[in-house]
Amino acid sequence: SLGAEFHHPRVPATGSVTERAEHLADLVRSLPCERVNLIAHSMGGLDARYAISRLGLGRRVASLVTVGTPHLGTPVADLALKGIPASAVRALSDLTVSALERFNREVPDVEGVAYCSVAAHSDLLATNPLLWPSHAYLSQKAGRNDGLVPASSQRWGTVIREVEADHWAQIGWSSRFDAVSLYADLIRELVALGF
Repeated sequence: SLGAEFHHPRVPATGSVTERAEHLADLVRSLPCERVNLIAHSMGGLDARYAISRLGLGRRVASLVTVGTPHLGTPVADLALKGIPASAVRALSDLTVSALERFNREVPDVEGVAYCSVAAHSDLLATNPLLWPSHAYLSQKAGRNDGLVPASSQRWGTVIREVEADHWAQIGWSSRFDAVSLYADLIRELVALGF
């Protein structure tokens, strides 16, 4: 037992950050506890930051740990949207470099919430082959990356861990990386810190 209760919000996979954040906020508000700790992967970290800052969850959230979150955007989203209207794929348009520049100006951190991050990267040959094209593209554009997000974009608040795992391995879609242990360790650390 990790000494914690777990809840997993269901959010629209292709929804905008604001849409997804509403779902997260609804879940957190429905919980009987006074404060929660959020651990969020990828775009989920942006959803959580938005919910904390803009939807009033700051008083309900003790900490946010993001894993593989594109806090500064990802050039992969910019590339994917070339020739596609941004309104056609809201999730992707919210992940562009320019969208995250605006997001970071408009969504400030909330005092009293501990912001932490896990930054990940993977070598090309250790990355899922389906991510090889985006990994190679990002390597040229932004250096180390996890196949979808530059490692430099994943840093927010205190970087509490760096791991070698591609973007999908971070959520258990690979036998090469023990994602369950990563999240269990993060929970243990939060409990030990009194969150």
